[in-house]
Amino acid sequence: MSALNRLLPETVFGQAAVTSGQRREKMNMSNLKRAQEFCDIWATRDLDAVLARMTEDCFYYNLPMAPIIGREQIRPFIEPTITGSSRIEYIVHAIAETANGWVLTERTDVMVMGPKTISLPVMGVFEFRDGLISSWRDYWDLADFQRQMA
Repeated sequence: MSALNRLLPETVFGQAAVTSGQRREKMNMSNLKRAQEFCDIWATRDLDAVLARMTEDCFYYNLPMAPIIGREQIRPFIEPTITGSSRIEYIVHAIAETANGWVLTERTDVMVMGPKTISLPVMGVFEFRDGLISSWRDYWDLADFQRQMA
């Protein structure tokens, strides 16, 4: 699957959209719980615990940055955030699961880095395979982050 295909909803490629009339049992509600637990685990600042919830070939797109593929390639990207923060909290305001098992989160990610408290509005999308995150996309404003770090 190309990187572009991983970024866009299935309906873009001609597959049927999910309708509100589909039966609820088609929903895999366990993915919603997994996504919430993933957001919660960040508060422990345990890098290995965060990474353990991803597949080996996890696709991570932390927009506006470039995508990263692979758990071991993701490690050095997220490690400075975890080790450089005295507190991390992903506050989930809204969470929903699609019929195909994707989980959407509206969050505020809070990180205390030295004397600075960074508070970023984030929209996240999680896809799962065998109970692990196989694709994770976060959408946020880099200028907002830079302004708060200044």
